[in-house]
Amino acid sequence: MRKLETKNDDFVLTADAKNPEVLDLDRLRAVLYPAPSRTKFVLEDGVGDDELIPASVLFPIVLRESGPSVLLTQRTAHLKDHPGQISFPGGRVEPEDASSAHTALREAEEEIGLSSEHVEIVGYLPEYRTGTGYCVTPVVAIVTPPFELRPDPFEVAEIFEVPFAFLMDSANHQRHSMHHRGKLRHYFAMPYGEYFIWGATAGIIVTLSRALAPEPGEFQAHRVLE
Repeated sequence: MRKLETKNDDFVLTADAKNPEVLDLDRLRAVLYPAPSRTKFVLEDGVGDDELIPASVLFPIVLRESGPSVLLTQRTAHLKDHPGQISFPGGRVEPEDASSAHTALREAEEEIGLSSEHVEIVGYLPEYRTGTGYCVTPVVAIVTPPFELRPDPFEVAEIFEVPFAFLMDSANHQRHSMHHRGKLRHYFAMPYGEYFIWGATAGIIVTLSRALAPEPGEFQAHRVLE
């Protein structure tokens, strides 16, 4: 079992790791909100004036010996909303949910069997408002192995991980467009092997990448492709 030790407020893999990597947790916390923000948000292309459905997703950064990675899922092809797409664990806010974090953790346990005992929430990204009618609160968390996952076969076709460094590298952020409901829509995508990460998932990843950039500036209300 791999252990972690804290040095200068960074999480550092112990010396027996084959490929030591450092995740600057202090820096990560500094660019996130300590609580969900209702005044800072990102608008996806195509957001209209209709009331948006509150939702929450878990942005799980897994501390692997080879370096941090991000856990993602591929949705099953028969689902009504976003079939077959790559997504974070998450979903709609239910009346019994006490907070955005509660929604994200509940959905992660229901969808992939990730127990909250392995999860440490480190902060929140701005609300991400989608062109498909959702107002999503991204909950960023550190996930510490070892853990077991049990995907819900109705919702989840596959669980996989992508290196955190790959997703944070702006060189891997592609810009695409398509016609949807008679209008040209723009979106980010970041292909990784056989996986095509795009839409809201890619947009949320880009939001964190921009925040961690050397000179990120303060979060502002903006459209995702600005």
